[in-house]
Amino acid sequence: MFTGIIETLAKVDSIENFGTGKTFTLTAPITHELKVDQSVAHNGVCLTVIHIDGNRYSVTAIQETLVKTNLDSWKIDDWVNIERCMPANGRFDGHIVQGHVDTTAICNQIENKDGSWIFSFKFSTNNFHKLMVPKGSICINGISLTLVDAANDTFSVAIIPYTFNHTNLQSLKIGDSVNIEFDILGKYMARHIGAI
Repeated sequence: MFTGIIETLAKVDSIENFGTGKTFTLTAPITHELKVDQSVAHNGVCLTVIHIDGNRYSVTAIQETLVKTNLDSWKIDDWVNIERCMPANGRFDGHIVQGHVDTTAICNQIENKDGSWIFSFKFSTNNFHKLMVPKGSICINGISLTLVDAANDTFSVAIIPYTFNHTNLQSLKIGDSVNIEFDILGKYMARHIGAI
């Protein structure tokens, strides 16, 4: 389980295909603290560390993961948000994040508000509006954020300077795909009332 509070950025060093999956090797300032078989969220996707070599470590993504996330679009030298699982005695500074991406969305607008930013996103389908409420939680590329507004197929979030400077939102461009995980409490509630 994660909280959506990004620890640091990792840089993609190499990408190797295996069958229908991919192995990603990354460099991160916390590699020396990682262990093989540890779960780490990468842009919100829970992946298992399979190898560590110095300051580099590797994770794999199978076809199911590549299809449902933006991992298949990663390139060498891309920066990835990473977060280790929350320790049992940790604080919930964000919200409950499972690391199980629900879908992707496309960034369709970025507004510089002279001290903050408004990022807007669009889904390819409008099936997700029942899982979002204004001022509710959403996870974008592993970042716990608060919805500014939510419509049938679009939503927006406000970004403070700290989040902008310490995540890969600073390199996000219009047209880029991001991983989305909806609030698990909202998903259970929607299922309970038959909304999904």
